Amino acid sequence: MTRSTHLQAVPETGPATVAPPPVVPARHPGRWIAAVAALVVFALVVHSMATNPNFQWPVVAAYFTLPAVLNGLWLTLWLTAVTMVLGFALGAVLAVMRLSGNAVLNWLSWTYTWLFRSIPLLVQLLFWFNIGALYPTLSFGPWFTVDTVNLLGGTTTAVIGLVLHEAAFAGEVVRAGILSVDAGQTEAAQALGMTRMRVLRRIVLPQAMRAIIPPAGNMLIGTLKGTSIVSVIAVHDLLYSVQLIYNRNYLVIPLLLVATVWYLVITSILTAGQYYVERHYARGAHRELPPTPLQRLRAALKGAR
Repeated sequence: MTRSTHLQAVPETGPATVAPPPVVPARHPGRWIAAVAALVVFALVVHSMATNPNFQWPVVAAYFTLPAVLNGLWLTLWLTAVTMVLGFALGAVLAVMRLSGNAVLNWLSWTYTWLFRSIPLLVQLLFWFNIGALYPTLSFGPWFTVDTVNLLGGTTTAVIGLVLHEAAFAGEVVRAGILSVDAGQTEAAQALGMTRMRVLRRIVLPQAMRAIIPPAGNMLIGTLKGTSIVSVIAVHDLLYSVQLIYNRNYLVIPLLLVATVWYLVITSILTAGQYYVERHYARGAHRELPPTPLQRLRAALKGAR
């Protein structure tokens, strides 16, 4: 009896598959060391400011809401708002003139921008404050004559100087924002029969705001701080108000800190407002807007729970 041999097919196996090693992120101990060192330096600075008796923080707290200080703060905010509104209104006109095909308007806009950007703001304020030395009277025919010495007070001079100075920079900001919009959209809108002003108002400016808002926010904060220069012409802004107080009681450092803290508070509020305005005009440029700081905080708290 013969034994039958059964051959079983043995599957061929290739080389053994080796799993790739896990990816280990590179370690950066230098970053942690630098972060810890920066936090230590920051903590030392804060501790020094908080414990140094020369800062006289109780005096700062006592004068922080003094009526004279609040009146100066109100005038500072009013000057900032008026300067930004009128400055950007005039700046928008200058930008449109600069972009127009009219050579005369283009030249006038360029000359205005060149002139007012070249002269320091302090010099402009002093010129306007002493306008009576150049033009003692203004006459409009034999019917109307006004004495310029009594015409322009300190606050009016400050508004004129700040607005004319701001408009020169605002015009360039608006012009850059308009140029950032694709020219094809303007051509398509005009092909549909829309007028140039309607194209500018409905098509160009809404998209240009994405490029205008960031530098405009910087200008707003710069204008808020720049209004302190009007103290040289005796306008009772925030800085001039604290100067009047410490000229009587000689508490120079605490009262300068009062002005500093108020500037920090208002600047922080304006910075937060700028963030949300930028977020509003970014809706058409991003499919999904990034979360706000409050939304991030809520997400972090929810994750921690």
